[in-house]
Amino acid sequence: MEVEQILKPFEIHIEKLKIWEKRPHRHNFFELVYIDKGEGRQCINQSKFPYAAGNIFLLPPLDCHSFNIKKETTFYFIRFTDLYFSKETLNGSYGDWFKKLSYVLSNYNKVAGDIIKTGSCLERELLVNLIKQIHQEYLSKDDYSETVIESLMTSVLNILARNIERRYVEEGRNRDYKFGEIIRYIQHNIYDKEKIRLENLSNQFNVSPTYFSEYFKKHSEYSFQEYVIKSKLKLAESYFKHSEYSIKEVAYMLGFTDSSHLSKTFKKNYNMTILEFKKGDIQVCSN
Repeated sequence: MEVEQILKPFEIHIEKLKIWEKRPHRHNFFELVYIDKGEGRQCINQSKFPYAAGNIFLLPPLDCHSFNIKKETTFYFIRFTDLYFSKETLNGSYGDWFKKLSYVLSNYNKVAGDIIKTGSCLERELLVNLIKQIHQEYLSKDDYSETVIESLMTSVLNILARNIERRYVEEGRNRDYKFGEIIRYIQHNIYDKEKIRLENLSNQFNVSPTYFSEYFKKHSEYSFQEYVIKSKLKLAESYFKHSEYSIKEVAYMLGFTDSSHLSKTFKKNYNMTILEFKKGDIQVCSN
């Protein structure tokens, strides 16, 4: 299968198409897609769903995708590689940027398509304006454009992450308000081993340590420890797929004892080694 590549760490393009002539393909880059006008169907791996004006998608590297255009469509494509996050001039460190991106990728349900929840009109409008501003700065290419684009991209990632977090919190709040806040706290502090210890959480939310695990299990399909482990492994998946971080580095960031601990936990939950996961074939899709 064709793997589309970009030669620069960051690109943005507008394409107005009546027919999607490309075969289903994969990328070597991340791609944020905004549908300005038009409608049709999108395929990601083996999942298909409709798209319409205003939709926003995030496509990770190596996901197979294509579009079946029903009405002439204007696409905004923002494409960037992991090298974009490694620039010394970038606002914030590589690690901070990639943490945010990994959080979005690991928790974004691609089958649902649009990354912004239906009804979040102001949030969608803000994100669309940011995308269009990025395009204008990309075209202007003056002495300030690069720095402005970096700042705008930071805002885009923060908005996407906030929407992902809201999904978690709302799911929890539908069961119990306090549980929703607990989920928010865990997701917000997933990289901080001390803050997501049971003892700290029980103090934060005024639930006795002896009852906390029972309370969590009552409102979740997983036990507290299972939920934390699965949340960390989702992030680990993203790092292994989309970055050059070593197993040792990922283990350290996510609070595992060492690389062996992460490897054993990964194999127990996925029934495969990390190396097998990295080499795994991605499903092919068709229009």
